[in-house]
Amino acid sequence: MTPKKMKTVAVEKSDYKVYLKKAKDLYDITQTAKETRNWTAVGLNAVHCTISCCDALLTFYLGVRSSGEDHIQAADLISRIPKDNVKSAASSFKRIIAKKNLVAYENREFCKGDAEDIFKITGRFYDWTTSILPGLR
Repeated sequence: MTPKKMKTVAVEKSDYKVYLKKAKDLYDITQTAKETRNWTAVGLNAVHCTISCCDALLTFYLGVRSSGEDHIQAADLISRIPKDNVKSAASSFKRIIAKKNLVAYENREFCKGDAEDIFKITGRFYDWTTSILPGLR
């Protein structure tokens, strides 16, 4: 069976700054939501922060953005980035994106435990992203 072709779109490397700024804004809101115990907002903003981090990384290192509907496939693109800890980062990305349906669509409350878990993983992914991209540190 042939692997699914990943849909990407070519982008200018300098555009990474736009996605990195979005990631920072979303991460800041995630922190505020956690402080105010707004668990669903923690989850939703964590997912979107992670997607923006991914867009920044892929734009800067590969000159593409994932344009497929399945965000999980972008993890394969992340693992092509020539940096230390990329496999771990791609795994963290998958774990966060896997929670998207739970927080956004499932018929159950996104609770404190869920929020704390996604916040911790997102923080690590965000920190890794900002440590290997110029601009925020």
